[in-house]
Amino acid sequence: MALQPAAGARDLHPRDVESNRRLCDLLAQVYRLWGYEEVTPPTIETLETLEAGGAISDRELVRLVADQPLGLRPELTASIARAASTRLRHRPRPLRLWATGTTFRSSTDDGGGLRIEERLQSGVELLGDGSAAADTELIHLLLAAAATLGLQERHRPTLLVGHHGLLGALLEDIAIDQRSLARRALTGYDPLAIEALAVPDVQRCRLQALLRLRGEASSVLYQIEQWLGPVSLIASLSATLASVGPAAESMGLRLQLDPSFQPHFDLYDGLVLKLVCQSGEAPVAIASGGRYDGLVRRFCTDPLQGAG
Repeated sequence: MALQPAAGARDLHPRDVESNRRLCDLLAQVYRLWGYEEVTPPTIETLETLEAGGAISDRELVRLVADQPLGLRPELTASIARAASTRLRHRPRPLRLWATGTTFRSSTDDGGGLRIEERLQSGVELLGDGSAAADTELIHLLLAAAATLGLQERHRPTLLVGHHGLLGALLEDIAIDQRSLARRALTGYDPLAIEALAVPDVQRCRLQALLRLRGEASSVLYQIEQWLGPVSLIASLSATLASVGPAAESMGLRLQLDPSFQPHFDLYDGLVLKLVCQSGEAPVAIASGGRYDGLVRRFCTDPLQGAG
């Protein structure tokens, strides 16, 4: 008889359970205050939904032995987007939903064996509003949620912000056959891959500069404007970050704009976010998300948008 849990799984003892419940209750209070309603997406979904149109690697999915291709959810967003586009499609927009639940991811350990990781996830989804105001609301809600967690100066909280549209505009003059390689090199922070690109030297120099470009929003946007000119997306992103700046500053949180930043899952096609804190040993990401209009459109023909 096995005396230990499966690789990647955890026994939660009373103190762990109480700590998780307290954190989830604190977050739920914030979500409700902002007008979000609770939903519970299924733990088991079809692989087609879980793969989110190729945004989530098949290697990370925990498959089930069943008559149809099923698996355990690796995150909550795709399931909620599916429900919003089908069973909840007749409800007035925008939809403000939140959920808490366990997620499961598959990986390979150092010995080549299968490892299944359990995580407790809590978050919100805002569906049916494609405006910059929705992006601003998302960041303000994230800051409000983070403020309940007791973050201190020693945690050095930093909110990384990127935007797919901005990165796409910066890569527009790259040859089509090299564009996806350039994007992968930037989001993977791979200077050697940039050196290997078949692009003119002037473009390579700009890509190398872009790889190093991150920091205070106004400085980063100023540099990008020198390359692109005064495009509307720069003005919109500048206004969004300016509106949340005072709230971030008041809680000791640093805003960092990184045009090449990409979250772990490739779900997003607009604004992207990650909240990182310093632990005793290494930085830890405690929240991430962004806009995923393309994902929602995979589930319905209506022009529905989503962010979470």
